[in-house]
Amino acid sequence: MNGYAGRILRVNLTNGTFTKEPTPAALARDFIGGRGFGIYLLLKEVPQGADPLGPENKIFISSGPISGMLIPGGGKCDWTTKAPLTGGYASASMGGHFTAEMRYAGLDSIILEGVSPKPVTLFIDDDKIELRDASDLWGKNTFMVEKQFKDKLGEEYQIAVIGPGGENMVPYACVNHDYGRQAGRGGVGAVMGSKKLKAIVLHGTKSIPVADPAAYRKAGMALYKACKEADGLKQWTSYGTTQVVSWCDEVGALPTRNFSAGSFEGASTLSGPYMREHIVITDKGCFGCPCPCGKYSRMKKYNSNVEGPEYETIGLCGSNLGIADIESVAQANLLCDDLGIDTISAGNAIGWAMECYEKGIFTKKDTDGLDLKFGNVEAVFTMIEKIARREGLGALLSEGVKRASKKVGQGTEKFAIHVKGMEQSGYATHNATAMLLSYMTCDVGAHHNRAWAITYDLQVGRELVVPEKVARVIWLQNFRPMFDVLGGCRLQWVELNIDRDLYVPALEAITGIHRSWEDLEMVGARIWNLTRLYWARENEGFGRSWDLPPARFYEDAPKSGPTKGQITKFEDVNKLLDIYYEQRGWTSNGLPTPATIESLGLKAVFA
Repeated sequence: MNGYAGRILRVNLTNGTFTKEPTPAALARDFIGGRGFGIYLLLKEVPQGADPLGPENKIFISSGPISGMLIPGGGKCDWTTKAPLTGGYASASMGGHFTAEMRYAGLDSIILEGVSPKPVTLFIDDDKIELRDASDLWGKNTFMVEKQFKDKLGEEYQIAVIGPGGENMVPYACVNHDYGRQAGRGGVGAVMGSKKLKAIVLHGTKSIPVADPAAYRKAGMALYKACKEADGLKQWTSYGTTQVVSWCDEVGALPTRNFSAGSFEGASTLSGPYMREHIVITDKGCFGCPCPCGKYSRMKKYNSNVEGPEYETIGLCGSNLGIADIESVAQANLLCDDLGIDTISAGNAIGWAMECYEKGIFTKKDTDGLDLKFGNVEAVFTMIEKIARREGLGALLSEGVKRASKKVGQGTEKFAIHVKGMEQSGYATHNATAMLLSYMTCDVGAHHNRAWAITYDLQVGRELVVPEKVARVIWLQNFRPMFDVLGGCRLQWVELNIDRDLYVPALEAITGIHRSWEDLEMVGARIWNLTRLYWARENEGFGRSWDLPPARFYEDAPKSGPTKGQITKFEDVNKLLDIYYEQRGWTSNGLPTPATIESLGLKAVFA
């Protein structure tokens, strides 16, 4: 089958067995790869009501047809599981070099099932597959383990590893790779930890069949040429995602002190140019990338190095915590990565705790003596460690702000910044209705990468609640994730304005199948509806109430900055949902109708 390695590896951790199954042609046809494979397999294989941290849950690691190919950004794979953080659908995209090596080992997907009786490492070297005792690695941090494997085996081996956060099953634990890439959100690292799987070590030397090698080379070169000639290439490679720090501050979108505002007085020392001048050593890219956005940084104050921080970490572990020192934010990034927890959820949870402390809801008795005020860097470092170890207040914060605020009560639910239990990523949405709707209806919770719509808010009027704005969000939700399905990075399209039609001949040359973007967006719509149906299957009473945003965004207007005094009225929140559900073909409670399921050809999935 052209464009595919052709095999799915099933690893039963309970009994230590491996089976290889052909990648079904129908699965590739209908769901293409990546996230498409993930949600289909999750629905088919994980029984309803499974405990996310129990033996019935599985992890599905899936590539796409451009993964490992000479296409700009072809270094992405998707990690799908039932989310321990939310109880719904988890899908985390990981860059780096892991997915290319997986494909070269002859695998399109890896299915991890069962629970090992002891800590193990999954070792894959082409057709040699073993589970190796990892008892000596259990308890070690991620960077140490990855370096140990690289030193022993060589740089060509690619490693995915969990840290103490995953071992302790922190619901937002992540999987680390390449000293700075993560499968970051939803808790895939916790599920890996629940299975006693410390790491996956990959190496492969096989090739991927291509339908038309000459056309593939031509299409790939056209994409690389477009990247190299893009007007924004220099700025993008200089600053990466950090280039939006100043912009977000200017438009009131930079999360500040637990999202109580959208601009921060210390933003200038968190900006891309400032970071480049003061801590960046060099640029770092993922597989096949001509525009490396990763930044490798040196923190002289702490005598340490880290890949990052990216914008999201700067927002959540910087301005959101009242911290303006870029070296301290980078050190917080390092601690989270090394311990194996998501910087977005961790920064959000600590921000919530800081607000609780400053309002007198938490005292030093609750914080084990920490002065947990906004801006206290050392308290942040200590709390990151406590979260990963699930110690003291860290045990509460490790559960995420939805569960933590429910336990604490006292009105803290109103400033617990999440949707569906996932902590909101780095855009304040007090009066940006398209971005607010994107978070409200996102298929994993409040995550930005599915539909980054805030620029559209500024283009057409941030406060407008109109069908055209909702339609834009839906289009983005159907279109943007197709990069996760194909196994590629969307940032070349987003940041360099690469013509999306350049990807069509590349995909056809690789697979031998012509797919227009209209076809691909239909696959995106099918996947989006399947994830919604999965949420409903797993959560009794799921519907509209689960899509409501944090009360802060419709009750608590910022007291400073560009959005001072601005909120989105609650009636407008519901109006957005009414329009969205109608355009999606869902009921007024937010569930796909039988007619919509039929029109998308999804009935067979549940057969």
